[in-house]
Amino acid sequence: MALDNFLQSNIPCNGLVAILAGLFGNLLVDSLNLGAVSPFDAAAVFLAIGMAVILSSWTENYGDPSENKDLLTQFKGAAVAIASDEKIALLGAIQSLFEGSMYTFVFLWTPALSPNDEEIPHGFIFATFMLGSMLGSSIASRLLARNSVKVESYMQIVFVISSASLLLPILTNFLVPSPKVKGGGISFAGCLQLLGFCTFEACVGIFWPSIMKMRSQYIPEEARSTIMNFFRIPLNIFVCIVLYNVNAFPITVMFGMCSIFLFVASILQRRLSAIGDRPKTEEWTMMKEKNAEAEPLNVA
Repeated sequence: MALDNFLQSNIPCNGLVAILAGLFGNLLVDSLNLGAVSPFDAAAVFLAIGMAVILSSWTENYGDPSENKDLLTQFKGAAVAIASDEKIALLGAIQSLFEGSMYTFVFLWTPALSPNDEEIPHGFIFATFMLGSMLGSSIASRLLARNSVKVESYMQIVFVISSASLLLPILTNFLVPSPKVKGGGISFAGCLQLLGFCTFEACVGIFWPSIMKMRSQYIPEEARSTIMNFFRIPLNIFVCIVLYNVNAFPITVMFGMCSIFLFVASILQRRLSAIGDRPKTEEWTMMKEKNAEAEPLNVA
C-alpha cells in the first residue's frame, strides 16, 4: 500500500480517536471537576504510553545510505522542482494557505464562541468539530473512489465553502446583537458560528485525503517531503506571527484574513485544475540525471 493511501485510510480512525479525546477531556473538566489543565495532563500520559510503545517496538528507518544528501542539496532540488513546475508551486501555496487558516482557527474558535465569558463545553464542541472532520473525510473517500470526479474540481467548491464558513463570525458581529450580560450559556450568535465552524471542519476532513491525492499526482515522490517542508517554513513563520499578535487585532479581522486566504486558495485551485493535464516539465528529470551522474559509483 502506498504511503498516501495508507494515510488516507487512517484519517477516519484519527477522527474517531479525536472525538473520544474530546469527550474524555470534557469528562475530566465538567464531570470530575479536575480543572481546565487536566486534559493536558491526560494527554501527556497518553503521549508517554505511545512513546514507550514506539521505543519498544519500532526500529529506526535510516533509508538507503547511498542516497543520503545534505540538507542544502535537498532544498536546492526542491527549489528547482518548484520553480520548474507551476503545478507544484500552486499545490504548495494552496496547502500553505489552507493550513495557515486552519491553524489560526484553532486559536480563534474559543474566544469567538465565548466573547462575554460564556460557559461553553469545550470538550463537547471539540468532539463535534472532529465529528464534522470525520464526516468530511468520509465524503472525500467517496469522491475519490469515483473516476468521473476530479479532485481538482471539487476542491474549488470546498475552499469557497470553507471561506464562507469563516465569514460567519464577521456577519454575526454586525447582524446579531450580542448579549450585554457576562457569563451564561452560548448565545444565538455563538450557535450560528458553531454551525459555520462545524462546516469548516467538514471541509478540513475533505481537504486532507484530497491534498494527499494531489501531492501523489504532481510532486515527485523522491522529493515530496522536502518540497512540502519548503512551503511549511513560511507557514510556520506566519502562524507564529499570528499567535504573537493575536490580541493586537479584533477577532473579526483575523477571521476575515483567514477567509481571504481560503478564497485565494480556491482561485489557485482553479488554476491548478486548468493546467493539471499539462505534461510535466523536464527540468526536474534533467536535474535528477545530472545529480546521478555527479555521484560517485558505489563499488563493493
